[in-house]
Amino acid sequence: MIFKRKKETGEAAAETATAAETAPAATTAASDAPNAKAAPQDRAAKGPFDVTEVPAIRPYIDMGSIKVAPREGLKVRLDVDEASKRIIAISLDYEGSTLQVQAFSAPKSTGLWHEAREQIMASLKEQGAQVTEQESVFGTEVLMQSPPNAEQVAAVRFFGVDGPRWMLRGVLVGAGAVDPARASGIESVFRELVVVRGDAPLPPSELLPLQMPANVGQAPTA
Repeated sequence: MIFKRKKETGEAAAETATAAETAPAATTAASDAPNAKAAPQDRAAKGPFDVTEVPAIRPYIDMGSIKVAPREGLKVRLDVDEASKRIIAISLDYEGSTLQVQAFSAPKSTGLWHEAREQIMASLKEQGAQVTEQESVFGTEVLMQSPPNAEQVAAVRFFGVDGPRWMLRGVLVGAGAVDPARASGIESVFRELVVVRGDAPLPPSELLPLQMPANVGQAPTA
């Protein structure tokens, strides 16, 4: 497990297709019903999890609103806004894929992903990207592909899962975005994440705070 701090700027920001800049709107989620929650039917059993759904004894890297399950070969990077010095996302590198994750507050009885998905599609289309919807293990997601005349052909997957008063969003680039046969590893990393919403009242769509894990980057004491 390797930790790095990454500033969300330049090519890094473009690579995640403005994921940190487009917060979801404050209502809806799911497929047919715009105010329903969007999540795999087995979410409570297989993740992504709410903190109340996992054993307290299982080891996790505590990053505030998101806890990461360690595994061999997984690298963790903190995406930091240069202006505010605030950690705005976590990027997870695994098996040739990079997954950026963020957690947002949500209403108790409705979800966010449906409308967030529509906003992402509209924004990307305005930028000239080729955008389609597709089904995955997480439900309906957005697939962005660069225009045919682009110098570099790239694909980005956007997916979200609504949980108890939160939504967890992932933005995936690399092998898992272009080759379904290589997606299962990074998808399992997403499913093992734990969201810590907290009890404080928050408006819908507020980015839940992230933090540097304890003892990471600190000099050893004598």
